[in-house]
Amino acid sequence: MKILLTGGKGMLGRTLLKELSDHEITVADLPEWDITNDMTFSAKALDVAPDLVIHCAAMTNVDACEGDRAQAFRLNEEGTRNAALAAKMCGARLIAISTDYVFSGEPPREPWAWGETDLPNPHTAYGESKLAGERMVRMILPDNSVVLRIAWLYGAGGPSFVHTMAKLGAQSGDPLKVVDDQTGNPTSCRAVADVIKFLISRPDISGVVHGTCENQCTWYGFACELKRLLGPKFVREIVPCTTEEFPRPARRPRNSALKKSVLNVLGYRTPDWKAALADFVAAEFGG
Repeated sequence: MKILLTGGKGMLGRTLLKELSDHEITVADLPEWDITNDMTFSAKALDVAPDLVIHCAAMTNVDACEGDRAQAFRLNEEGTRNAALAAKMCGARLIAISTDYVFSGEPPREPWAWGETDLPNPHTAYGESKLAGERMVRMILPDNSVVLRIAWLYGAGGPSFVHTMAKLGAQSGDPLKVVDDQTGNPTSCRAVADVIKFLISRPDISGVVHGTCENQCTWYGFACELKRLLGPKFVREIVPCTTEEFPRPARRPRNSALKKSVLNVLGYRTPDWKAALADFVAAEFGG
């Protein structure tokens, strides 16, 4: 299969290049490709003539999006529109990566995980711009596209929460404060790549699909499990803190955990987040 991969130089893109190596992949990334230029992007896509477009390119720095809403929408809405238009012109299927941040993070009850049919209500510029991109996909390619929502992503080479915590944890110093009142699904790039492989094998699937690892935790729980896996390589103590003790420019969802209803109905289950993290730590940090 011919695949056009936007954002191929990013963390998820690099993993997809490795995991989908049995396909013919063209990387569409800066400086050669500009996802915000609809005319040149479509022309270059037509030259490639892909069967599938996997759209990873995005502005993902949540706080930077809050500080520059115009750029966030330029990349996450207009860029996604251009990827969808190019896919349509090529007669290609589109798999567009989205995020848990399209939800408010304020569920009506606990425990809770957001399903594919739950109503998005983002509270950040990042979430709003990604939801606007989702709507472009559904408008332009309603029957030949998948919006794949992922969350709390980490992968080979980073950057990610895992890499930051591993680096800080290897240094002596005061205890590390980690937020313990935000809940989500830590998810490896490898797990997402496996979901995409499944979606490639099922061209009949369209619409919104949640593709995070199974089960959920807080950032503090995530950090504690990483510390356990790294053992003596992680020398710092970790202590829990509240969101209010660790203010950020963008408001983080309190609970953005995602249910995998579509995948589960189809008989596909993503790995448990602890198992996926253990595999990653062994590969990335040597156990």
